Amino acid sequence: MTVSDIEPSTGEQSTSVRGTASGREFIILVTALMASGALAIDLMLPAFPDMRAEYGMSPDSTQVAWIVTAFFLGMAVGPWLYGPVSDRYGRRAPLFVGMTIYILAALAATFAPSWGWVIASRFVWGLGAAAPRSLATAMIRDRYHGEAMARLMSTIMAVFLLVPILAPSVGAGLIVFLPWRVVFWFPAVVGVGLMLWCRRLPETLPVDKRRPFTWSAVARAGKEVVTHRQTISFTVAVTFLFGIMTGYLAGSEVIVEDVYDLGAWFPLFFGVIAILLALNSLNNARIVKKIGIKRIVKRMMFIGLGASAVFVVIAFASGGKPPFWLLMVCFAGVVPVAQGLAPICNTAAMTPVPHVAGTASALIATVTTAGGSLLGGVASGAFDGTVRPLAVAFLSFNLVAAFLVIVATRSMSDDRTTH
Repeated sequence: MTVSDIEPSTGEQSTSVRGTASGREFIILVTALMASGALAIDLMLPAFPDMRAEYGMSPDSTQVAWIVTAFFLGMAVGPWLYGPVSDRYGRRAPLFVGMTIYILAALAATFAPSWGWVIASRFVWGLGAAAPRSLATAMIRDRYHGEAMARLMSTIMAVFLLVPILAPSVGAGLIVFLPWRVVFWFPAVVGVGLMLWCRRLPETLPVDKRRPFTWSAVARAGKEVVTHRQTISFTVAVTFLFGIMTGYLAGSEVIVEDVYDLGAWFPLFFGVIAILLALNSLNNARIVKKIGIKRIVKRMMFIGLGASAVFVVIAFASGGKPPFWLLMVCFAGVVPVAQGLAPICNTAAMTPVPHVAGTASALIATVTTAGGSLLGGVASGAFDGTVRPLAVAFLSFNLVAAFLVIVATRSMSDDRTTH
């Protein structure tokens, strides 16, 4: 797929205010902005054993997963600092505020004197990371619509997933030569670079499409979002799909380390799964153009449901410890499908509410991130020395998501226009 395949139509493209990035550079830049959040998560994973040792935790403690959970909770609250404001004042200024918070919180985590301060810094860090994530989505919605947006989001997700492929290995390499806290200050350096690059980012929301920033206006926009069946059903479906991803992120390291005693191989294992995530996202970007959003979400949802059911059978048939290669197959069948569905379902949720894209993006990001991180925390926190709790959680989350997808798609048309 080329940039020309997903360029916005004349009716969708907005007038730039400052900044010169357009076309390919615009897509690369918003992808990098969205990936900054993933960097602040995946770079941490190889340092989990060092964190446990530093703060007196047991070698198999799942408490260290709060590094992920606190960050996601910050990302859940953060969009409300930016989304409604961006509908009034544009996308650029709130983005720079969020990136500043991101950098300062990363530095605070670097110098945090206790575990509690680390977790507090991670929460604030997540508040900052919410800006590039939610505002990048709003910028894309400002310029793209329907399946053009779905294809772009899937393509961005595939590139975005280079971070999970590379970040654990980069993190492991850094802590070989530097103190383990390098996983905190390295993203701060990346954040500074992104802020400088963002000076080229155009303002995507024209003045004539901005909304007043009052509580009543925000409430009206929020009501419109939560009362639209397609939007709210897909939003909650994404929440449970995200629960699968966060459960995998928070729980896979302790499974590989404690159940299989293969902790040294974790970055490789994580990278292989991330490659599959990227390939699936690219495949979805290709397929959605041919069959449309409605058909692809239903088809992929039931594939994910079947894969998670097989995972449960294997988990219980093997006493909770299947051969490692078989565990890899199970993860490869469940996690990429859930991750690949999320951006398409997110697009379907945003499609009916383009006139309140900032508020809609904030609400959707809050619900999906907070709910998904809490669901993932429950899934990983139920660890009992086997893979059974995670398998059951994956199946349960997929069942709920499948039901909601069915509800949401009842009102959707089969129209596959791209603009």
